[in-house]
Amino acid sequence: MRADARRNYERLLKEAAVAFAEHGESASLDDIAKRAGVGSGTLYRHFPTRRALLEAVYVDSVEALAVRADQIARELPPGEALGEWLNELGEGMVRMRGLKALLGSAVADGCAPVLSACGEPLKRAVGRLVGAAQREGTLRADVEPIEVLRLAHGVVTASELAGGGGSCIRRYLSLLTEGLRA
Repeated sequence: MRADARRNYERLLKEAAVAFAEHGESASLDDIAKRAGVGSGTLYRHFPTRRALLEAVYVDSVEALAVRADQIARELPPGEALGEWLNELGEGMVRMRGLKALLGSAVADGCAPVLSACGEPLKRAVGRLVGAAQREGTLRADVEPIEVLRLAHGVVTASELAGGGGSCIRRYLSLLTEGLRA
């Protein structure tokens, strides 16, 4: 990438992160381009879809969440590690507005390839945690990792609906995981 194109790309990412934090995933792409000092055409050359821009903004955060799963797994027993990581994932979805919509698409059936950079690390991370909890005997054997991600997404939505800005996540996860126990 040429130096000027790289600068435009970086400015677009920076301004998109600010706009998504302020307005969620529905932030105006035209406003993002204006804030970055480029035209809409430049934005669309770098990010042909809103999803592509969301993924570019959040890919590092998603990868950090996936790495965090392994760190927690080293610190806690498998069943507890799964619960703690799901709580951190949920808090991340609330804190980083727009991430919930991106991850919702990533865990939907037939997710688009553009989401793989965000969906795949989380799918692998939850797969490791779910497998360990199942081997430990604290998680039902018939629970699929993708189901756990989908349920976590639902818990975040429920917490937001409760008006607590995500403050209910730990409680709702606890209620949910009791039903998933072996």
